[in-house]
Amino acid sequence: MGKCVFVGQENDVDVLRRLSGLATPMALRVAVTLGLPDRLLGDGAAAEELAVELDHSPVGLDLLLGHLTTLGVVERTSTGYRTTEFGANLRADAGNGLANLLHLDSAAGRAELALVELGHSIATGQASYARRYGQDFWADLAEHSHLRESFDRQMIQRFREQIPGIVAGFDWSRFATLVDVGGGRGALLAAILAAHPRMRGHLVDLEPTAAEAARTFRAHDLDDRTEVTAGSFFDPLPAGADAYLLSDILHDWDDEHAHRILARCVEAVHPSGRVLVLEPVGGMRAETEMDLVMLAFYGGRERRIDEFRTLAAAQGLVLDAVTTLTDQRCLLEFRLAANG
Repeated sequence: MGKCVFVGQENDVDVLRRLSGLATPMALRVAVTLGLPDRLLGDGAAAEELAVELDHSPVGLDLLLGHLTTLGVVERTSTGYRTTEFGANLRADAGNGLANLLHLDSAAGRAELALVELGHSIATGQASYARRYGQDFWADLAEHSHLRESFDRQMIQRFREQIPGIVAGFDWSRFATLVDVGGGRGALLAAILAAHPRMRGHLVDLEPTAAEAARTFRAHDLDDRTEVTAGSFFDPLPAGADAYLLSDILHDWDDEHAHRILARCVEAVHPSGRVLVLEPVGGMRAETEMDLVMLAFYGGRERRIDEFRTLAAAQGLVLDAVTTLTDQRCLLEFRLAANG
């Protein structure tokens, strides 16, 4: 069965009501958290059977499954409910990252609940995550290994389809040495190095992500051209490289912290080197919805070109070029003003 299709002509009020409703987004998240798209494959099950398995209310589950039927995620059978082909996209093993994004005990799923406090973020310009959970997003990841692991998987999924365009759209071979600052599990740096055999790379990230990056490089036979340092980008970085890459880093932070990150790059970069910022740019490749997400989660935002110029100038950096690499990301290339 395919997905549910809205029929009829919606007026403005209907459209706004549908856009503002919270029940459907939460129903999908609860379904994923309970594992229903996986459990209801094949012959499916009845609400009463699921209630016993999950120790949940049969009435509540039946109401949830009824709405999931309206959405086309599940369908009714003679014995209960089963997952549709459309709903199978929400399986944990579907390979599209949706289950990891929606699960209420994953990093992304937990963080999205902070949007309930969006009014606080709009009023103060600060993240609402800590208001909801008592500490910021990054402290939560440091304290809970399952959140860190789910965040790493989210970043891999987010970049997977983008990597070929990022590698092909810029002349990385200009740099003999590249430090990937906060480079996650190393998929992007591995792809860059594989495409340019004369380059060497150095990745910096927190444990245990750094250990995963080392395994990535080993799996790609890049041990002889890579180094991995377990550490924070708020601390001194490996010095003297030709370029320092910040991929989806600065938009996670407010201006105060972004200044600190750039300052570490400036401190470490070779005098003739470059600081490279790869991320969505406001007014170019960024979605306005993501501005609100970045603000509520982290206190960050998708900065515009002039905001990047101002941010970088305070650290003695000049914007040399902006290259659109994919439909989602641009690369901003900065040089030291003193060498201009």
